[in-house]
Amino acid sequence: MITFFLSLLALILGYLLYGKFVERVFGPDNRRTPAMSMTDGVDYIPLPLWKIFMIQFLNIAGTGPIFGAIMGAKFGPSAYLWIVLGCIFAGATHDYLAGMISVRNKGIGLPDIIGKYLGSRAKKLMLLFTVLLLIMVGAVFVYSPAIILSGMVGSFMFWVVIIFVYYFIATMMPIDKIIGKIYPLFAFALLFMAIAVLVALLFIMPDVPEIWEGIGNKNPKMGPIVPILFITIACGAISGFHATQSPLMARCIKHEKLGRPIFYGAMITEGIVALIWATVASYFFYGGGAADLGADTSASAPQIVNIVSKSWLGMLGSVLALLGVVAAPISTGDTAMRSARLIIADFVHLSQKSIAHRLLISVPLFIVTILVLWYNIADVDGFNKIWNYFGWANQALSIFTLWAITIYLAHKRKPFIITLIPALFMTFVCTTFLLISPIAFGLGNLISYGIGGCVLIVAIIWFGWWYRKNILAK
Repeated sequence: MITFFLSLLALILGYLLYGKFVERVFGPDNRRTPAMSMTDGVDYIPLPLWKIFMIQFLNIAGTGPIFGAIMGAKFGPSAYLWIVLGCIFAGATHDYLAGMISVRNKGIGLPDIIGKYLGSRAKKLMLLFTVLLLIMVGAVFVYSPAIILSGMVGSFMFWVVIIFVYYFIATMMPIDKIIGKIYPLFAFALLFMAIAVLVALLFIMPDVPEIWEGIGNKNPKMGPIVPILFITIACGAISGFHATQSPLMARCIKHEKLGRPIFYGAMITEGIVALIWATVASYFFYGGGAADLGADTSASAPQIVNIVSKSWLGMLGSVLALLGVVAAPISTGDTAMRSARLIIADFVHLSQKSIAHRLLISVPLFIVTILVLWYNIADVDGFNKIWNYFGWANQALSIFTLWAITIYLAHKRKPFIITLIPALFMTFVCTTFLLISPIAFGLGNLISYGIGGCVLIVAIIWFGWWYRKNILAK
């Protein structure tokens, strides 16, 4: 487990050192935040630091850093590299700057941020793209909790209705009434489960593959490491979905200098959770853990969570596992719907202080989400497809966010290289995944990498042209 300890140390140092550097690049000051200047009692409400951190962490995490890390660990020790490097230099930087740009711009949502720095056409495209992604999140994270709960009591459709009713209430209510009160408890449960599993790991000290033993693909059935690994592990490294959630907390932060512990810190915390579960999965798949726990290595990510939690943590583990695979995705789903409401409201310039105005947007939004879920209930393959498309769309969204941040930093004449490199890397990853994946074009590796490389070169040339025209010429 030496690689695990080195990776954990790297994430902590990443927050303390690189996070501080990114903060200096942005330059937080003492200006009034939207929470203080635009308080409306619904979405713009000042909240304490600890509560915002816990809500932000749960919003961006859910089951993402657990399930993604478990599946990503099938590739081998390369998962450690992506979690550490991706989290420090891409994901946390992406989350912090997206959140702080929102703070500086009255708490605007992601499409407005992209529109301001990439143009009105990009804004319209991102409005549609982002809302569709959030609808997919809402639908996807109803399905799995309903399946689990129906196995305990009641029918699947009963739980679908219950979850949607909760979604609707949470989306309509002021952020401090439900989300502000319940989410910190769920976040604590998610963190406590990760810490408890970590303690069990330290007690067992399993023999898991180390990084110096090779970072080649240990499971060719998963597909090539590039780009599949970088799509599989999203929330524990970088996730475009996070940029849709940061504006929620950008409307609640009391002071700009709280941004680093909230936005950068929550992402580093998520990376640590992913690191823990990647190690658990390495033990499960390659360290004899499956045999020790009386399981099969073909177990799915949710099954592994249940097996490990119950075996290592007993009754408490069962409760925490239930919170992890039920409460966490539900919380991700309802904040996705809330984000969609606010994004649409911002686009049509409709104040959300009135309940009638919230209903005007929420009712059609929920109807569409229910239809998407209904389609996937009727077609099992359809549900699997939408989950895979969600994974790609999630990472593709990070591309647009990173490019918008890069343009922002270039306009401010600040070191834009910190987001340009991640933007170029994710552009290559998402392009090649779209070309190489069986759910899309299904082309061969050579042609996919070739086209991906060409797109990368075009992106570099375009940015050079833009920078010369808009920055150097002025």
